[in-house]
Amino acid sequence: MSEPQKIKVGITHGDINGIGYEVILKALEDSRITELFTPVVYGSAKVAGFYRKAMNLPGVNLVQIPDAASARHGEVNIINVIDEDTRVEPGQPTETAGKAAFAALERATADLKDGKIDVLVTAPINKHSIHSDTFSFPGHTEYLESSLGQDGEKALMILCNDDTRVALATVHIPVSQVSESLTTDGIVLKLEAFDRSLKRDFNISSPRIAVLALNPHAGDNGLIGNEENEIIIPAIKATQEKKILCFGPYSADGFFGNGSHRRFDGVLAMYHDQGLAPFKLMSMDSGVNFTAGLQYVRTSPDHGTAFDIAAKGEADASSMREAIYKAIDIFRNRRTYDRARRNPLRKQFYDKKHEDVTIDLSKEETE
Repeated sequence: MSEPQKIKVGITHGDINGIGYEVILKALEDSRITELFTPVVYGSAKVAGFYRKAMNLPGVNLVQIPDAASARHGEVNIINVIDEDTRVEPGQPTETAGKAAFAALERATADLKDGKIDVLVTAPINKHSIHSDTFSFPGHTEYLESSLGQDGEKALMILCNDDTRVALATVHIPVSQVSESLTTDGIVLKLEAFDRSLKRDFNISSPRIAVLALNPHAGDNGLIGNEENEIIIPAIKATQEKKILCFGPYSADGFFGNGSHRRFDGVLAMYHDQGLAPFKLMSMDSGVNFTAGLQYVRTSPDHGTAFDIAAKGEADASSMREAIYKAIDIFRNRRTYDRARRNPLRKQFYDKKHEDVTIDLSKEETE
């Protein structure tokens, strides 16, 4: 199968009162970028023009198209998904902005599912603004799992850069509920999904995964909590029996500070801030949020809406740019991984009684 001419990258505008348009326009301002992929922005040409003018950004020629299927290669395409009179209020969390964010996400997700775009990159949303009767999810990850998950697939949130990959055992839940949400079986499933993603999405043949403890000092043998002895260690042992290279639990307080994360291909944290706070400290400008575990590729910058600097021209587009590149890399890695395993060598055995007979034990797959 020949390489497609261009990968179509769908990009949602996120919260229109945040820095979404600024980082999108800055990431796409170099015209040479369309030689690598075909951008399809889900948003509003009018809102994009507002921010471009407000911050005196370099001009990005946006070609308005009615549908992703008609995207033009070599151009930055945009699909208008909101009303022309939608009000923009930079720096303010509003219901209108939440509806605009959901309109873009809903349209792009449908197009991703229908194959009209190859990967999805989402600009940041404000979780309170977007929450409504039609969006009752804690965040992008849960929405995409509900919309795109097939046959019980579960999404796995991974924050990554070129050197570090941090996955989460629990995601957007209150800290008070973390302990009761952790189970041995649940952690095993997360480790299995993480192992698969490291192999298929990141092209790591024999990944090593570190597992963080929940309690200080890894519980000190039950002195500071029993979750390690009763839940996490049994999960690690059960996963090791499946031939997955996982180790721990490691005390979280010094794990990143002493550089231990560099010895592993991935790190499984027990809850959101345990993994993301140190990761973002190291990689705020280059980190990427990747939704693993689904048959579709979605990435996002690892920062939020940044209302405090909206429309001021101060936002750094590095994370958005990295999110686009990472989505393309993962898409290609998956294609290479799947092709290598599509038609394995036939298994045959020798029949001693009939020396001229060999029997094929495999079912040959076709393209």
